[in-house]
Amino acid sequence: MTSGAAPHADVTLADIVAAHARIASGVERTPCVYSPSLSRITGSEIFVKLEYQQRTGSFKERGARNALLQLPEAARKAGVIAASAGNHALALAWHGRDLGIPVTVVMPRVAPLVKQARCRELGARVIIEGANIAEAKEHAEKFMAGEGLAYVHGFNDAAIIAGAGTVALELLEEVPDLDAVVVPVGGGGLIAGVGIALKERRPSVLVVGVEPRRAASFAEALREGAPKRIKMDPTLADGLAVPEVGARAFALARGRIDRLVTVDEELISLAILRLVEMQHGVVEGAGASPLAAMLTGELPELRGKKVVLLLCGGNIDPLVLARVIEHSLAVDGRLVQFSATISDRPGGLAELAATIASTGASVQDIRHERIFGGPDVSRVRVSCIVEVRDVKHADELQETLRTKGIRVHERVRPQSHA
Repeated sequence: MTSGAAPHADVTLADIVAAHARIASGVERTPCVYSPSLSRITGSEIFVKLEYQQRTGSFKERGARNALLQLPEAARKAGVIAASAGNHALALAWHGRDLGIPVTVVMPRVAPLVKQARCRELGARVIIEGANIAEAKEHAEKFMAGEGLAYVHGFNDAAIIAGAGTVALELLEEVPDLDAVVVPVGGGGLIAGVGIALKERRPSVLVVGVEPRRAASFAEALREGAPKRIKMDPTLADGLAVPEVGARAFALARGRIDRLVTVDEELISLAILRLVEMQHGVVEGAGASPLAAMLTGELPELRGKKVVLLLCGGNIDPLVLARVIEHSLAVDGRLVQFSATISDRPGGLAELAATIASTGASVQDIRHERIFGGPDVSRVRVSCIVEVRDVKHADELQETLRTKGIRVHERVRPQSHA
């Protein structure tokens, strides 16, 4: 996927090295750890860079602090403004407060409520405008002009890209013999910075980008040869939902990416679950997308290789997380829903529950349906949600119910959001 075009040189390795020194006292150096469990399910030697452990939950702090520290004194006094769906806004709010710089953020209406609330807690002025990040940016530019604020672009500013690239310098020290890095792609700033650092320091390292299929603006830019605004659909990876990649970020990244993979919602959801269970980490959809890419089966060249997954953020709404986990368990075949007809006499429900328990399955929910269950008042239809080990266990449960004379009408498969 590497382009032969010469990338713009306005962000260099020297800028990234300088940024790393500049932000060192104010940004966490996050762990990069080997994951035996993720290695087993992917067939690669998987290391995970835990950027979701930054103070505000994402890598965005690197670029935000680097940009704020380089502002002229007049701009620091007047304050800054940015458009962000959440993580860039949080990073600016945190470091703006730390450095005494007023921060205003314009967030689109789809921005997670947890991120909106956290920005306010950190002292930022939060303005909710626009259906997506592009529309929010248009509103932010009006405030910038009217109030004399400095605009800090979340993925296209040179200082932001250089700050993002500092994570790659750490990777080269933490996994010195790495073969590949899988990087989430939204506006392109992170993969541009990472690509610059890696291709300058270790050209043999493969740089693999991943973006949600519902917001594949970088893939569209590669097809068109330049950034182009696309129509997006809602995605779990809301941090990557950028309708048009940054022009500077694209120019810097396009010649430094070896592969670009798009992932659907089911795999993002499943990756979130896998990281909760296997890595004991709560990661948002954008952060889980590198693992989703490894689960697609589209990267056979990485089997047996040392691969770093850049888990870029962990700011997921708790209610969304709960829904994602339950849906992913269903996709994984570990939660099944079915309806059955049982006797409406005393003991009918107890027999059903005992039969389910005898197979080692666990009842999560049972609901009676009398009104639409049919004319036979001696029988009642019940809807059940049951936890099982896997699909084979669900089949065994259904067969056991059949042998007990309990008729299972249907097993409901989870609706795909791909």
